[in-house]
Amino acid sequence: MTARKAARNDPCPCGSGKKYKKCCAAQEDVAPPLPSSHASIPGTIQAALEHHRAGRLPQAQTLYQQVLELDPNHPAALHLLGKIAYKIGKHEQAVELIRKAITIRPIASMYCDLGAVFKTQEKLEAAAQSYRDALAFKRDDPDAHNNLGAVLYALGRVEEAVNHYRAAIALDPSYVEAQLNLALALKAQGKLGEAISCLRHALALKPDFAEAHNGLGLALQEQGGLEEAITHYRKALALKPGLIETYNNLGLALQEQGKLDEAIRHFRQALQIDPHYDLAQCNLLLAMSFHPEVAPPQYLAAARHYGDSMMARAKPYTAWHTRPAARDLPLRVGLVSGDLRSHPVGYFLESLLEHLNPARVELLAYSSNPQEDALTARIKPRFVAWNLIAGVSDEAAAHKIHEDGIHILIDLAGLLAHNRLPLFARKPAPLQVSWLGYWASSGLPTMDYLLVDRLSAPESQREYFTEKLWYLPDTRLCFTPPVAVTQLEVSPLPALRNGHITFACFQRLFKINDGVLAAWGKIFRALPQARLRLQSKQMSCPVARAQLLRRLSDAGIVAERIVLSEPSGRERYLAAHAEVDIILDTFPYAGGTTTCEALWMGVPTLTLAGDRVIARQGASMMACAGLKEWIADDTDDYVSRALELAADVDGLVQLRAGLRQKVLASPLFDAARFALHLEGALHAMWQEKMGENGRPEGFLGNIAGG
Repeated sequence: MTARKAARNDPCPCGSGKKYKKCCAAQEDVAPPLPSSHASIPGTIQAALEHHRAGRLPQAQTLYQQVLELDPNHPAALHLLGKIAYKIGKHEQAVELIRKAITIRPIASMYCDLGAVFKTQEKLEAAAQSYRDALAFKRDDPDAHNNLGAVLYALGRVEEAVNHYRAAIALDPSYVEAQLNLALALKAQGKLGEAISCLRHALALKPDFAEAHNGLGLALQEQGGLEEAITHYRKALALKPGLIETYNNLGLALQEQGKLDEAIRHFRQALQIDPHYDLAQCNLLLAMSFHPEVAPPQYLAAARHYGDSMMARAKPYTAWHTRPAARDLPLRVGLVSGDLRSHPVGYFLESLLEHLNPARVELLAYSSNPQEDALTARIKPRFVAWNLIAGVSDEAAAHKIHEDGIHILIDLAGLLAHNRLPLFARKPAPLQVSWLGYWASSGLPTMDYLLVDRLSAPESQREYFTEKLWYLPDTRLCFTPPVAVTQLEVSPLPALRNGHITFACFQRLFKINDGVLAAWGKIFRALPQARLRLQSKQMSCPVARAQLLRRLSDAGIVAERIVLSEPSGRERYLAAHAEVDIILDTFPYAGGTTTCEALWMGVPTLTLAGDRVIARQGASMMACAGLKEWIADDTDDYVSRALELAADVDGLVQLRAGLRQKVLASPLFDAARFALHLEGALHAMWQEKMGENGRPEGFLGNIAGG
């Protein structure tokens, strides 16, 4: 979030005779000096301000202290000394000085500065109250509205933030920083059209506003306009080469276009500016996790480096208030996720939660994303407590979890969006587990286990994880049938009416790498009548479509044999399977949610079992569904199986007719079975953690959980 300094036409309170916006407003807000018997105070304050504005902080600090020697309760000197303390990182001292100034003679700018200190300290509720106090003194202060909006946004109260941004703009229509903040909040609400209009207006007022170019790129990328987004990212970097967020965002946009190596270069450029920039580090590791030329040992080395970096900045708990887990008491299990909604994580979680036995597992949610929807509403009753930790510092969130007496804390995000891995570095629970949302090592020594199945992570791959692998009996995932669209029936095999096989892939564009295209090219050269349907979010970008068609043509699949479909709602996307005979999986980044959805719609997926969890999850799912013949060992086998399976039209007809019933009865959809296995795993892990002493190391006794 971006803020600005005030620009007002009042006379400057320092006594210079200049307008405030021409004088102290450029650097500092001050309280008018109180009348004093010390004639030297006004002159000393003026001299201190000149040093302060010029950035000569030690000289300014000395002069403010001289004023306080003459008048210990001089509010301006206290206030400005507090601002210097904030500037040099002495935050507690800054709070003390500014608060003292407020008790003597409060003005709006003091509360604003106090709010800024609290925000830096990640004490967001205190910051919000300070900005409200500022507005109580000066309701028409656009800066206070903007800054309050920024804090509310960080707290996840997006609608309130929008209201304050709009108030700031109403007071000052030229306030481009508030327009940027408003646009980012509108984007978070899914109002992309409004966000884009707001950003274009800001750039019309200030064409060289690098942050607005970056924000516009984000909104356009979310809308599917990848090429225009990249153009604005590059403009932002041309205007402000050190804009670290833009390197990260540009990397993500390039990744969406399938330019994985370029994306990795930009993530690394961001890290050259700030080695501790977690977003870029997560995105770099994520890209490495599915890069065809990055082997698991290379990924593990990078993950360990990231884990060490996090641990260097964290102070882990070594003792816990967790109660003993007696047979008649459930384990207190916390789930940390930003995707407790209509999202792949939500789809794999919903039916499981319905079947977990509350007498064995007591669930608490720690949501890192304020976005909620109908799925959120359905699963909330399954938790004994629902905690929103969006906008809460890692330290404060870890303290909350520690005080809640959690036995097992489960991370559902890994390195994906809204992750809180730095929280897990603090070890707020005695046992921590990675599961569901991510497929590789976190690199964190404080993450005890990773839940997998033996097909997705064979014993031979144990060495590629910092976590201990814990094997679930059938599958590491259990899918929830699409409850909102259960009226969709499985259609007859389209090849019967078309006279040819239609292959399809519903994966994101960057998963369709050159190796995948080479295999597809061999299939389509051998089946000259076959057709290919591709559908993803990226297909809404004309440039991305054109680039993909060129790549497909180079692989031997001409445009006349291809249907490119733009994204649609979930029901229309599922209904599109009526036009598909066989799904072609991508590799090494195999499908997950799309594979389960296709099975539910009666369409099998041909997948390739690779050398890492993400490359083997399709194989795990197909084996779990009883379709091992749809699992290839390598690319040659992938091509051969595609040709054999496509030639057996009668077999495809028979399989399609009973596939939904088959998979619903399989462990992949059997939530009751999976819940028993998960409960057993959690209790077994806890018993292993407790060891021979019957209690975990560092056990302090019960203060939470009953």
